[in-house]
Amino acid sequence: MTTGETSAGTSVLPTFSDLREQLWGALIDCDDTHAVALVRFAAGEGTAGHGPMAAERVLLELIAPVQQRVGVEWAANRITIAQEHAATAINERCVSAIADAAAPTPTRGRLAVACVDGEWHALPARLVAEVLRLRGWSVDYLGAQVPTEHLIAHIHQRTPDAVLLSSSIPSHLPTAHTAISSCQTTGTPVMAGGAAFGPDGRYARRMQAVWAPDALSAHALLAEGLQRPAPDAARLPDLDLPHLSDQEYTLVRQTKRRLVKQTLADVEEAYPPMRSYTEPQRERTAEDIDHIVTYLVTALYVDDTELFTTFVAWTAGILQARGVPARSLLPALDSLLHQLNDFPRATGILTAARTTLTVPGPGQPA
Repeated sequence: MTTGETSAGTSVLPTFSDLREQLWGALIDCDDTHAVALVRFAAGEGTAGHGPMAAERVLLELIAPVQQRVGVEWAANRITIAQEHAATAINERCVSAIADAAAPTPTRGRLAVACVDGEWHALPARLVAEVLRLRGWSVDYLGAQVPTEHLIAHIHQRTPDAVLLSSSIPSHLPTAHTAISSCQTTGTPVMAGGAAFGPDGRYARRMQAVWAPDALSAHALLAEGLQRPAPDAARLPDLDLPHLSDQEYTLVRQTKRRLVKQTLADVEEAYPPMRSYTEPQRERTAEDIDHIVTYLVTALYVDDTELFTTFVAWTAGILQARGVPARSLLPALDSLLHQLNDFPRATGILTAARTTLTVPGPGQPA
């Protein structure tokens, strides 16, 4: 870390803004030693002060925003996937360093914090777990990709007062729903957090979970006390999401492999540049189409067109950052529209996404 100097030559402690830039530089340089030293300085000698609240500020105002920047820079194609992975790993080391240095004695109840099965973005959940630990909770942090059956076994073994489930990727929402309802059948309250559940937690609420947008909100809700559900038989998804009775979600999900295969063939026919793609480029295109169909299936599950249109707009931005025109997505949407023309909800979602790509935004040429 570095400090500034006044005109009189006395040292000036860096601001959190300064520290964020220094931490970012350490991440990009893959300098984990410097990064860990920097966050320890911030928690002990820097602007945060001393004690658990200082550690909390470092977690929420230093490490968390820098990790968000990692995602933004990757999406803009300014850092590679390898750099993104390395930066995340170093930030995880930084969290561990802060957690080890500030470990207050638990004074509150026990919590289990886990990512839903398939969710490997674990750092947001880890940050929440450490903030809650600093605030006096005894926390069982289970990490990424926790299978629902193992989560339930943990609940029976440890009997936490609440389970906190994290997911960043909306395509995991059906799995999250199963985990939420399964936990509740044990009589354990469930709190959900993460970008997967929507900016306002709309999907968490539809799945009968308590929504917490951030670590401090989670603490406040837990301190107030969560209503414990009565143990009961497994709640079928249709009770929370009655639109599933039309079977569109089930039928489209069951034909996903065929949809991806046919869409890939249709895109190659309609988008001539693809015919000269290398095999790795074709594989990447197939992966992109698989993601498109997966998000369509998820949008059908929660009956929310915005989930799919937001994903398509995000994908278009990713492609443009990598030199691929956003309109290259249109043949894929058109193929799916043709294949799913007997499914009214699916065609409505796909049509809205197509409009998102073809209608220019503010400041864009018509």
